[in-house]
Amino acid sequence: MDQRVTTTDVRRRIPRTDAVLGDPRLIEAAQRLGSGAVKAAVRQAQERARAGAIAPDGVADTAVALLPRTAGGLRPVINATGVVLHTNLGRASLSAAARRAVREAAGPTDIELDLRTGVRARRGHAALAALRERVPSGAAAHVVNNGAAALVLVATAIAAGKEIVISRGEMVEIGDGFRLPDLLVSTGARLREVGTTNRTSVADYAAVIGPETAFVLKVHPSNFRVTGFTRAAGTGELAALGVPVVVDIGSGLLAPHPLLPDEPDAETRLRAGASLVTASGDKLLGGPQCGLLLGQEELVRTVSRHPLARALRVDKLTLAALEATLTGPETPTAVALAAGPAGLRHRAERLASALAADGIDVRAVESAASVGGGGAPGVTLPSAALSLPERYAAALRTGPVPVVGRLEAGRCLLDLRAVAREDDERLAEAVRSVGGPAATDPAAGAVTDPAAEG
Repeated sequence: MDQRVTTTDVRRRIPRTDAVLGDPRLIEAAQRLGSGAVKAAVRQAQERARAGAIAPDGVADTAVALLPRTAGGLRPVINATGVVLHTNLGRASLSAAARRAVREAAGPTDIELDLRTGVRARRGHAALAALRERVPSGAAAHVVNNGAAALVLVATAIAAGKEIVISRGEMVEIGDGFRLPDLLVSTGARLREVGTTNRTSVADYAAVIGPETAFVLKVHPSNFRVTGFTRAAGTGELAALGVPVVVDIGSGLLAPHPLLPDEPDAETRLRAGASLVTASGDKLLGGPQCGLLLGQEELVRTVSRHPLARALRVDKLTLAALEATLTGPETPTAVALAAGPAGLRHRAERLASALAADGIDVRAVESAASVGGGGAPGVTLPSAALSLPERYAAALRTGPVPVVGRLEAGRCLLDLRAVAREDDERLAEAVRSVGGPAATDPAAGAVTDPAAEG
């Protein structure tokens, strides 16, 4: 029989779109996801049937399998890069308590209402109280939508038309091409640079402070370290100069951490004399994206009442997640940082043994993880990983459960430090879904190392 006639006959057996949409599973999905997402899945399934990849009577089943988990476009992934706070993957994973808090806050809430009296209350008062409790040296607190916004708001409210004194060694780029000097100048403030890239003393600051000085700014370097012949003025030294000192600690560590002794924290800087501390909430704190301001009550009031504060305020979901992060159990970030190398090695060996039994080219190897997100630059966290053929990198990223690893020495490494223990089986199933040695695609692994953007 003519092959063209056979193909035509098969295509005629592909069910019409309206018939497939009548499947009860897809009717339910349309109510949950929207009709557009369901129709798109049906069209993809029909195209597969036309190409001969599936049988015509499998279109409905395939469409159901192709449905997204949610109506949103973001897909949850397993972070196996070895970068705990990976910027490209959304930095900190929220704790179970924070996720529950977000779900509860999705409807009407008492965000600006005192239910006892029935009158208006301060927005986010519970989250702000929790933040002050975690940082006792902060007399007042305010929250905005990210760390850079916190610093911009401070500069706008306090230094517009005046000078900010800053060391040349702290004029950093904070990621994606955004440079700190550009952000600060956009507020209407003037920058007064002092010292050199590697050495700045308190005398350098003292020499330029005058009537036009709004504050001295001290910035923790992000994603790099300056070593060797260096000098930097401490917060206490700067506080003695008689002008406000604003310290941008960046990574959001609220109190000293034993594994990160060189990482600045809010409590220590405020005790040393900082007038204000700014930080990010979605890094070492392990919370949602937001910017934290802590410090002297008068300055925080000035900043929080500035008109720009309204444009930078956070929504109820962020406030709910932040409060639960501050008051709830240990965050996934804290768990990942504290994971012991021996325990990680045991997990890697157990997974590798199970996968090797399925004929997969895999072995457990030692690995070097990092904090990421600008936190603790230069700190290496001993870890363990699954080592797989390079082709797995792209296949895992594009699978039903996306897994993002990194390429190293021609192998795909799945580092377990940032992978929750309860996700081990999901990770193994994702690897199994790629298949064994027969499914080879030399170009599959040609990707940029995702960890490079952490």
